[in-house]
Amino acid sequence: MPSFSAEKQSSMRLDLFTWTEVEEYLQNCKGVILPIGSTEQHGPTGAIGTDALTAHSVALEVGNRAGVLVAPTQSYGMAEHHLGFPGTMSLQPSTLLNLIHDLLISLAMHGFERIFIINGHGGNIATIKSAFAQTYKSVSKMNSPLANSFRCKLVNWFMVPDVFAEAKSLYGDSEGQHATPSEIALTLYLEPNLIKKQFPLPEPAPAGPIYDFQDFRRRYPDGRMGSDPYLANANHGKVFLEKAASALTQDLTSFLKEP
Repeated sequence: MPSFSAEKQSSMRLDLFTWTEVEEYLQNCKGVILPIGSTEQHGPTGAIGTDALTAHSVALEVGNRAGVLVAPTQSYGMAEHHLGFPGTMSLQPSTLLNLIHDLLISLAMHGFERIFIINGHGGNIATIKSAFAQTYKSVSKMNSPLANSFRCKLVNWFMVPDVFAEAKSLYGDSEGQHATPSEIALTLYLEPNLIKKQFPLPEPAPAGPIYDFQDFRRRYPDGRMGSDPYLANANHGKVFLEKAASALTQDLTSFLKEP
């Protein structure tokens, strides 16, 4: 089982706070973490919820270390190119943009000034950044002092330099670009029952371009892009969680202090 306790996981969860507790929290801290992932295929051996599971776990660890509230995980993302594989559930970019915008505005209305999004899916990046631009415009029209202090930041746990370097050291080119052993390793640490789903796979299709879901299925018939998830193990996942949480806690702390 994972080493972190259920009590520790729940200590900074916004969904387990009451509104009065949130009001009290805002007297001392204006920051909040919003994890976002995706619900999409991760090859023949990876859980469909991989991107949400990993973002959620990293966010909780960061939140507990920094003493910052963690909002419920947004488990659906922009995964249009994975719709050729059963189980994938995607939002259109415009839908995701509006959803993120509305969530950020909701938080801003209550006085949250620093929104730290921890992302687990590369396909979300462009849309989230667009949502930030739209949200800043909306906040500027709120006729509130918040307009001068409201900030959003996007971080991708899998792109943290120490995480990236560790993945390359462990897996080399077999890390690939989708259904990677690094993200699978973290899910094996979080959910030990997933270990029984792992088995050796043939050589994956090499990583390349991404177009629509039909082209993706033709290019990458089992869903992998140059990756060998069988190289993953739970001990690796524990290391990835520690490296991601350590770096992002420092990042968040600096972000909260920015003028």
